[in-house]
Amino acid sequence: MAHELAGSAGDRAETIALTPPAPSPPTATPPAATPPRLRVLAVLSALMGFASISTDLYLPAMPAMGRDLGADTGSIELTVSGFLIGFSLGQLFWGPLGDRHGRRLPVAVGLLFFVIGSAGCAISNSAGEMICWRVVQALGACAGVVLARAMVRDLYEGSRAAQMLSTLMTVMAIAPLLGPIVGGQILALSGWRTIFWVLVAVGLATLAALFTIPETLAEERRNREPIMSALAGYASLIRNRRLLGFAAAGGFFYAGIYAYIAGTPFAYIDYYRVAPELYGIVFALGIVGIMATNMLNSRLVARLGTTTMLKIGTSGAMMSGLATLAAGMTGWGGLWALATLLLLFVSWSGLIVANSIGGALQDFPARAGAVSALVGALHYGSGIAGSAALQAFRSLPQGGRLDRAGS
Repeated sequence: MAHELAGSAGDRAETIALTPPAPSPPTATPPAATPPRLRVLAVLSALMGFASISTDLYLPAMPAMGRDLGADTGSIELTVSGFLIGFSLGQLFWGPLGDRHGRRLPVAVGLLFFVIGSAGCAISNSAGEMICWRVVQALGACAGVVLARAMVRDLYEGSRAAQMLSTLMTVMAIAPLLGPIVGGQILALSGWRTIFWVLVAVGLATLAALFTIPETLAEERRNREPIMSALAGYASLIRNRRLLGFAAAGGFFYAGIYAYIAGTPFAYIDYYRVAPELYGIVFALGIVGIMATNMLNSRLVARLGTTTMLKIGTSGAMMSGLATLAAGMTGWGGLWALATLLLLFVSWSGLIVANSIGGALQDFPARAGAVSALVGALHYGSGIAGSAALQAFRSLPQGGRLDRAGS
């Protein structure tokens, strides 16, 4: 930060030397010593997008990966579960580390983990290797996601912080919108391993960009509490029934969402014979629905309240899920009925996820970081159960239809 201020002072001195004397204007309050807004937005957007791009980019390639690695559908779906395991557990550690050591160093270490994990995925020769490397990749990816929110709180206050967070949430919706489309094109042009080499390049580029913005947490504001003490604080939070109620509402929905993410590549591509490069377009329709309901929620939540909006969202998701189950079990309406009902199901995310997190945070303003990490871990942990349940479903006669269709 000092070199930026020094550079600004040098520019002012040069301007004074070249400009004729003029009456001194009233002294203005100097701007806050923050990096340029667009640069911050670009870096934090990249960090926030790692949760989506790490999985959504390779979704169209999952059937091809299974054939190339000699793995069944269930084993490839576990690459999603492996990622969620790393992501769920990792964020519980990165939060306290960021409070103690600043933001940039933990994020940089996390990005190195991400790069190593992505390279490992690219050279994997079995589904087991792929699952292990996906865990490593997730441990790195979650560092940027968790600490990017903390960096916003470091740099901005009040309405400006809310503005930045809203922008970042919009970017998080755009990332899964584009990920499967881009991944499908990479698969068509160069094969599935190239997708992970692209993620290596993205990680390295983001690491370089990270050091274009200064450290956002000053030394005097850092938490010197031992890491183990900070981790032990989660025990008191998890015993709060109201917090768990809000977290569980989002968690059950995450289980369905990640079953959708892990299962639709095989349902669409193997069973309904959708071209891999077109899968991203079908997937993107759900993201458009999520963006629409997020906008609706932002307009109505102040009037109706967090709890009411959450009840509306969970009720709608339940009805959509039951209708999707009926269509899937009977085959009614084919691809378009299934895709439409799944679109309705995932669209309720805009009313569920934000209100689940916001409701959990209401009673803990002084421990917002820990609550955010805990709720995130519970949400993604539920996603593990949802994606892993698909493998158990394969053992049922009805569930085996997709495997037979794809063989």
